[in-house]
Amino acid sequence: MITRRDMLKGAGAAAAATILGGIPLTAAANDNAAAYGGKRKILVIGAHPDDPETCAGGTMCLLKQAGNEVVSVYLTRGEAGIEGMSHDQAAAVRVVESDNACRVMGIRHIFMNQVDGNTEVNLARYKEMRELLEQEKPDVVITHWPIDSHRDHAACGLLVLDAWRRVGRTFRLYYMEAMSGTQSQMFTPTHWVNIDPVVEIKHKACLCHVSQGMQPLLDDWHIPMEKFRGLECRCGAAEAFALHTEALKSL
Repeated sequence: MITRRDMLKGAGAAAAATILGGIPLTAAANDNAAAYGGKRKILVIGAHPDDPETCAGGTMCLLKQAGNEVVSVYLTRGEAGIEGMSHDQAAAVRVVESDNACRVMGIRHIFMNQVDGNTEVNLARYKEMRELLEQEKPDVVITHWPIDSHRDHAACGLLVLDAWRRVGRTFRLYYMEAMSGTQSQMFTPTHWVNIDPVVEIKHKACLCHVSQGMQPLLDDWHIPMEKFRGLECRCGAAEAFALHTEALKSL
């Protein structure tokens, strides 16, 4: 992962062989285990099926290939995401699509219990998120940037932020961007990941979400974002993240 300091020093794509929260992205699994006393656990928490894949799928693949445990967490089952279908019908379709996407990336996934388009931020939902993180005990969490025009994205980011504080900042917290310009607002990265080696796997996982008409979304939004972030760190395709700076005080 490339930091803003690397960028200012003129570091290029080679700098993408550094770290995300202490995890080397390009290390072999055995090297990673030797250097860090075993694999690390990374949760990528998105509001809907396809959010983790489209926002951070390349980074997820790299971390998995480096020997770490990567988990995709979906706040909802995408119940409102297929026009003409009931919530139950849409959820059934999108769960299968998520299964397929995670199989492509070689990771496991978790579904939480909120409803697409009707997510809540209240004491009960704060408790649910905290309990999930206490149970999973991640080393790194990546989630939505809370300043987002999509209410579900914003709710997800706020729930994770609160849970991170409640559990004592026991993991490094990064934010990911979703269709910046129309959804994520005022997003300023601190870290970049060169996803050139795995961009085809990422896109294959994204395309598992057939119900979402994913190819036009890739062509119109996600691939241009990958190329733009790639220009910033001098590679073909990249994903960008913002590290919560409070993490630097406690980890």
